[in-house]
Amino acid sequence: MKVVVLVYSDDRNVRDDVADALGTTIDGVALEIRFAATQAAVLEQLDLKDVDCCIFDAEARPAGGMGLSKQIHDEYEFCPPVVLLIAREADSWLAAWSLAEAVLPRPVDPMTLPKVVEQLVFVDEDEAA
Repeated sequence: MKVVVLVYSDDRNVRDDVADALGTTIDGVALEIRFAATQAAVLEQLDLKDVDCCIFDAEARPAGGMGLSKQIHDEYEFCPPVVLLIAREADSWLAAWSLAEAVLPRPVDPMTLPKVVEQLVFVDEDEAA
């Protein structure tokens, strides 16, 4: 078993920071981290239907992570949970519109991000019912 996480940002530094923060395993399960720098690349990955969690940079250009999160929640029957990375606390209200399951500030906190991804990927069966 492996967990597939898709990281979207047009900024390589953000993608690298997320990968470094996540490490190589979550709850003892191997992580496969995939990267996307464009909206089209994200949609191609989601069409494979094997992504367990998405991490989107709200500041990405030209397609921001908030709009992309809203799009995939509206358009994909299979929509993995989305963690949205925001640069300003004031953007939290707009992040709620995006339907992201979690919102975290940038820069990425290597203690918090893996815990949030773990909670989203390994949903307690009793909670999901």
